[in-house]
Amino acid sequence: MTNSGKDANLAERLLRTRWLVRAPIWLFRARLGWVFGTRLLLLEHLGRKSRQPRSAVLEVVDRTDSGYVVASGFGEQAQWLRNLDAHPEAFVSTGARTRIPVTARRLPPAEATATLRRYAARNPRAWAKLRPVLERTLGARIDESGTTLPLVALEERCPRG
Repeated sequence: MTNSGKDANLAERLLRTRWLVRAPIWLFRARLGWVFGTRLLLLEHLGRKSRQPRSAVLEVVDRTDSGYVVASGFGEQAQWLRNLDAHPEAFVSTGARTRIPVTARRLPPAEATATLRRYAARNPRAWAKLRPVLERTLGARIDESGTTLPLVALEERCPRG
């Protein structure tokens, strides 16, 4: 196994470690989310069946005029993604901004591919490390012809003017 293969294997195991992945949530709740800058966001949404509040911290893949774009590294199995499909209205906190009302919208494949290309161009080192991890968690290759990686636009309901 190559070093990148070992790194991807380790990263995948770490991403499946619940307490580790959920640790940033507590920083956001303690009003310390600003330490992540605008690279991460806290997504607050409703459970699809329970309608109980749920939270996930996600990396911002792109910033648009109307909001943020995030990726589902675990594909269609990610609970937050399934919850947003059922209840697209949510809140995000990022940087110094808290509880921004948003509506989730899945990006169509062509838009998702273009967004990932922009991310890879802006963050070549991060993408070189992240891509093998995503391919492992998705069980599919991500290449220039397209992606099966679900990307979601979180569009502000009351955009700043």
